Formats: sequence, C-alpha cells, structure tokens
Amino acid sequence: MIEVSSALSKRLYMIAAAAGLALSLNVNNASADAKFQNWIAEFRATAMASGISAATYKRAFAGVTEIDPEVLEKAKFQPEFTAPVWDYIDNRVNENSVATGREMAKKYSRWLGAIEKSFGVDRNILLAIWSMETNYGEIMKRDDVMRDAVRSLATLAYADPRRGKFGRTQLIAAMKILQTGDIDRSHLTGSWAGALGHTQFIPTSYLAYAVDMDGNGKRDIWNSIPDALATAANLLRKNGWQSGQTWGYEVVLPAGRKFPAGSKSIAEWQSLGVVRANGKAFPNGSIKATLKVPDGRQGPSFLMTKNFFVLKNYNNADKYALGVGLLADQIAGSTGLRQDWNRPFTPITMKEREELQHHLTELGYYDGKVDGKIGSGSRNAIQAFQTRMGMDPDGHPSKEVLTILRKK
Repeated sequence: MIEVSSALSKRLYMIAAAAGLALSLNVNNASADAKFQNWIAEFRATAMASGISAATYKRAFAGVTEIDPEVLEKAKFQPEFTAPVWDYIDNRVNENSVATGREMAKKYSRWLGAIEKSFGVDRNILLAIWSMETNYGEIMKRDDVMRDAVRSLATLAYADPRRGKFGRTQLIAAMKILQTGDIDRSHLTGSWAGALGHTQFIPTSYLAYAVDMDGNGKRDIWNSIPDALATAANLLRKNGWQSGQTWGYEVVLPAGRKFPAGSKSIAEWQSLGVVRANGKAFPNGSIKATLKVPDGRQGPSFLMTKNFFVLKNYNNADKYALGVGLLADQIAGSTGLRQDWNRPFTPITMKEREELQHHLTELGYYDGKVDGKIGSGSRNAIQAFQTRMGMDPDGHPSKEVLTILRKK
C-alpha cells in the first residue's frame, strides 16, 4: 500500500469535496431548469385560453430554457421608493438631460406638434418621460440593461412570489403583442420588469394605449419615436390629463405655520400665505392643488395639480412624477428650483460628477461608466476613498470629496 502524506490527503479530500459540490450545484441547476421547463409547458394551456395561438406560444418561448437570475436581483431594488429625493432627482434632472431634451425638441418638432394637437399633452412632458424612462433611447442600446421580455416576465411569473401574478398577466399580454405582428420576436425586449420600448410600457398598457403615429401600420414603440411619444401622450390623455394646465408650482411657505392635508383651491392656499417661489402670480386661483414637501420644510415645497397625479399613472411614485415635471419645465426654459434640496453635502455639477468618477477610476476605486450618474458602484467607490482619507464614509458626490481627489 502506498502511504499518502496528511497534506496531500487533505488536498485530495478538498478537490473531491469541491468536485462533489460542483456536481451537486449542476444537479440543482438542472433540477431548477427542469422545473422551469415544466412550468412553461403547463402555462401553455393558460395562455391558449387567453387567446394565444400554439404557434405564437412556441415562437415566444423558443430559446427560453432557464430563468434570468438578474431579473430577480433587480426586482429587489427600485430607486423611486428607496433613494433620497435629492439623489433621485439629481441623477435625472441635470444639465445633460435638459440639453439633450432641447435637442430632441428641435429634432422632433414636427412630430411633437402633431402629437400635442392630437392628444393635448405638452411636448416637454413627453420629452421628460422619454428621458426618465430610457435616457432618450440610449438605454435601449445597452445589452446589460435590455433583456428578453418573454424570459424576464416568465422569470417573475415562475420565481418571484410577490410579482407572480403581475408576471403571468404581462407575459400573456406580451405574447398578444407578438401575435399582432407589431414587433418581431427578436426585438421583443424590455427592462427587467418587461417594460417595453422608448417610453417603457408594460405589455398590458401597450395593448391599451399604443398608437401608430407614423402611419406605417405598426405600433412600434421600440423603433419609432413618434409612436413611442404618442403612446405616452395617449396614456396621459385617457387618464385625465388637463390640456393647457401645469403639473404643479414650486411655492414658498410662511415660516412656523402648519398646513392642513388634502386638496384645496389655489386661492385657498394663497389665503394661507402660500406664494409662488418665482414671485409670479398664480394664473388660475380656482384649480385644486395638493401641498407636497418631499424633502421636508427645509427643502423645496410644491402645490401639485391634477396633472401631477395623472403622471403617477405612468409610475406610481411621487419622485417620478416630480422628476418629470421639473425636467419638463427646464427643457421648456425654466431655470430650475429656487429653493435647493436639503442635501447633507455641497453638491457638484454633472460635469464635475463625471470628473469625480474619472479620478476614482484612475485611483482604482471605480470601474463603472463615467456618466455623472451616481449609483451603487459610484457610492461604494466614494466610500472606499473616504475611508482611506479618514473622512466620514457617507458615499455622497460632494464638493469636498472632489476637492481632495483633484490633489491626488
């Protein structure tokens, strides 16, 4: 018998254990995939009962062999409901998004005029939605963001207990879109949650509101900007958009006074001492509005009209609707907020944020995209740098951090 040293024996044991673990994981993955395939086979009857043909179902699931784990990961985090309001707005309403919006306003002026005439929705609101949803279509060019809509929705339907019903409903709607011929299978792409096209419509909303604005016989919100913007306008109009009215006003509140909740006429708010932040008169004292202070009394305050709440039919978050409204106003020529957000740091411009990311990249802290948008990767890099410098690791893209980075 050959004697094996204890070290070699231990090493052989570890190799064998690792091989066993890998085999176990492969078996588990195979089992999970088999269960998913069984679910796909079983869901076919539900889809056909909802009007999906056998041919469409087969085409929809061709190549879909396993769930998309990234969809489940992304489902855990939604910035509209978790990010501080100033962080959410800073990443979406800035000099870059405003400048691009103004460029797109010129480029699509003819179509925007026709859409305004047909649906009564302000063009700047539509441009702001386009920016908020896909950065004027730039997001749709990114393979790391855009996903196969059928696979995403099937993943949610099968593996996400909280979104299972949503996934099943939207999956059937997505197959109905495929069945109409408005888009071919290879281009049926969307976000992790199955939101489709330039203006990110979930499939059921697409079926309810999609418009063939360019007249080519297809409601193509993936490739036709007129179709995408008109579809957004149609959703807003059918949900009560008031043509010619604003979404809201930035206001100044009298110090030390408490205000009742609920909707009141502008005239009633004025009688309580509320005035516009820009010093101008309210154009109509009879319309109803609701007071919102999303960053507390130390931050900006707003009177929100009905159109603000109509915007929430697009995305049911106050931050989202506020972002659309603020961006639309700035695209139209507004200079922005009179009262800045109550940030716990000194803010920097979008260009300076890009410079900050560039410095962090050169120092080896950051390996993401240099775009000025501060996500988790940027915050982690800032925190690591702050820790090294003996600063409070708050992760904020502050003037103080940039000043120190410039000296490195």
